[in-house]
Amino acid sequence: MKGVVLAGGTGSRLAPLTTVTNKHLLPIYDKPMIYYPLECMVSSGIDEALVVTGGNNAGEFLVLLRDGKHLGLKSLQYAYQEGAGGIGQALSLAEDFADNGPILLMLGDNIVQYAIEDAVEAFKKQGNGARILLSPVENPEAYGIAEVDNGRISHIVEKPKNPKSNLAVIGIYLYDNKVFDIVKTLKPSQRGELEITDVNNAYLERGELTYSVLEGWWADAGESIDFYLASCNRVADSGANQKKPK
Repeated sequence: MKGVVLAGGTGSRLAPLTTVTNKHLLPIYDKPMIYYPLECMVSSGIDEALVVTGGNNAGEFLVLLRDGKHLGLKSLQYAYQEGAGGIGQALSLAEDFADNGPILLMLGDNIVQYAIEDAVEAFKKQGNGARILLSPVENPEAYGIAEVDNGRISHIVEKPKNPKSNLAVIGIYLYDNKVFDIVKTLKPSQRGELEITDVNNAYLERGELTYSVLEGWWADAGESIDFYLASCNRVADSGANQKKPK
């Protein structure tokens, strides 16, 4: 399995911090934000990764990350996304890199307390389809929310006005190689982007979507300046990508 980290976007919600740099290059406590998803992958047994970025600061990722070996990666590659076409479009840039194999896709501003090797192993045993990670949140109306019945996801609703669940789809996804065929069928949403929710719903319609509920805290470091500060404080207090206590 290979890993893909999406690190594009304008980062407008963290302005003016992002006026002259990509938000994923900002520090979270004592490391750049982009380190955390890459280290999460390494701690979960994935040592080949692709960083998808864009904008005017793409070269800074190469300067910072180099070949990725100092992070424990065997191989680190880069792809450039033109414009703001959404997560689906960014994912499509990883098709050649995936080389017909499964991938772990992470949004670059996701930080987790514990490594996710259990979810990775569960997906490997699953064999095909997709597996998404969920986490309970206090403000479900702000996220894509998974409604779960009898241990199965029945619906994924984007920013529901009357949420029936507090389990947010947090931006960590495991996909088989059929994901790239699904992306090719997507139509732009009202905001002109290819939405990852449509990818997950395609797997749901096929009966091939499973989930794991994340243990420990999850930080969405790019959501707002308050979330950014909370992410720094959480990492300072307890660290990130730790082994789960037995």
